[in-house]
Amino acid sequence: MLQISNSVGIPDDEIELSFIRAQGAGGQNVNKLSSAVHLRFDSQASSLPAFYKERLLTLRDSRISADGVIVIKAQRYRTQEQNRADALERLVELIRQAAVVEKKRRPTKPTRASQRRRLDGKARRGAIKAGRGRVDY
Repeated sequence: MLQISNSVGIPDDEIELSFIRAQGAGGQNVNKLSSAVHLRFDSQASSLPAFYKERLLTLRDSRISADGVIVIKAQRYRTQEQNRADALERLVELIRQAAVVEKKRRPTKPTRASQRRRLDGKARRGAIKAGRGRVDY
């Protein structure tokens, strides 16, 4: 069971892990061992609450397909166990990120005093620049 929060968890059978060969430099190990992890999680067919499912679909993340399948490839480490833990941690972080609801922004207007201060400052600056001109006798 993968814990997302105190009340939400994902059963292990809903997460599909496959081990593949890692890309990039690494010597002989890269060619022989399947140390990278390919994680697939179908959020829409899972036991996640509806709130999480909706929020995951609205996230703009390249790891989430249009039908809600999350695909994470972990190949940061040399061992399978570390990459597996990394992939699961990234899945948890992605789901937690989807659960965060940002405060709605309310547009505000500048106060009359702040507008006056801004215009006074501009006038003062303009007067300084005007005083730099040629002196006419």
